[in-house]
Amino acid sequence: MSLELFIARRIHFSKEGDRKVISPAVRIAIIGIALGLAVMILSVAIVIGFKKEVRNKVIGFGSHIQITNFDSNSSYESTPIAISDTLLQNLRVFPGIRHVESFATKPGILKTENDFQGIVLKGVDTDYDWTFFRNNLKEGNIISIDPDKNSTDVIISRYLADLLQLNVGDSFLTYFVQDNVRARKFHIAGIYETGFLDYDKLFVIADIKQIRRLNGWEKDQVSGLELFVDNYDNLDQISEDLYFDLAEKQDRNGNTFYARSIKELNPMIFNWLDVLDINVVVILVLMLSVAGFTMISGLLIIILERTNMIGILKALGQNNTSIRHIFLYVSFFLIGKGMLWGNIIGVFLCLMQSHFKIITLDPSIYYLDAVPVDLNILSLVLLNIGTLCISMLMMLGPSYLITKIDPARSIRFE
Repeated sequence: MSLELFIARRIHFSKEGDRKVISPAVRIAIIGIALGLAVMILSVAIVIGFKKEVRNKVIGFGSHIQITNFDSNSSYESTPIAISDTLLQNLRVFPGIRHVESFATKPGILKTENDFQGIVLKGVDTDYDWTFFRNNLKEGNIISIDPDKNSTDVIISRYLADLLQLNVGDSFLTYFVQDNVRARKFHIAGIYETGFLDYDKLFVIADIKQIRRLNGWEKDQVSGLELFVDNYDNLDQISEDLYFDLAEKQDRNGNTFYARSIKELNPMIFNWLDVLDINVVVILVLMLSVAGFTMISGLLIIILERTNMIGILKALGQNNTSIRHIFLYVSFFLIGKGMLWGNIIGVFLCLMQSHFKIITLDPSIYYLDAVPVDLNILSLVLLNIGTLCISMLMMLGPSYLITKIDPARSIRFE
């Protein structure tokens, strides 16, 4: 153990050291470090959780990548593409793609005896991944798609069910405006609720064969394909590679394929999520600044309280650098104590919110019913390392005060 560390330990951990060092100003500095780190942990966990939850809901309704007809517009009344077995096989083995499924959409008007509502009927096939809707199913069951039978079962959102006073087991008519207005009667098999009202208000999930019959499509025709990737971080690259791979390919009717990522399909939502990162940076800078300056004041008070000791050490031959190391070690102990309590408070609050949903939100504004929290080890470690490094760097400035202390005058200082 070095002499500097030994003296710092004696200052910080001895009874006399406790009596002299832990003054009100130093306690405030420790509290500042603790609260600052706790706020930073909460901020990062909430923003990561919020982005992840909203992103997963958008992806749950629309997948990571969609392949549609190049001539399709932004409406839900789409121009079909014909899907061959060769295309499906190529997509399933495409690097980074883990699942491929077909879909079709058609706008309509849901009609009950007392009310009506505009909806989008989304048809899915036997290859559909029901994980998202199964996790958000509140009543009833997921519909079963039979390749040889045209099912009239659908699942609707809790929003539509409450708005139109529908329950599991009820039936309703949906009218589709086309050359000849057509009506279809559907049976409610299940009710889902995602909290993402922009989509809950619209989507009714049904058998894709219903839309094929309404539009007069062949068995291989769909509105598009939905693709899921293995790693979301690689989404942009996979989407770009897929776009160029399909650019020169056409279906049997001469239609060109158009691959777009969920970010391109919903730019406003994902741009909004990216802006949240700026808020986190601002909070981190503010909290580190507050914690750092409170710690600076604490270190200055410690140095002033130990002026007599500094003079004695200089008289005994200790140089300024060595004495500065002593007080930097003391600062390290104090910062460490504050960070320990900051981690305890921050992690505790994150766990409380994660398990008990104490702070709720308005789903119509935030797309979620409670503040989401996603606390991961990597973020926690990086926050602690960053806080420790920046706080210690801020201690270098005030430690230069030691070089200004005159041994002859400071030994008489009380």
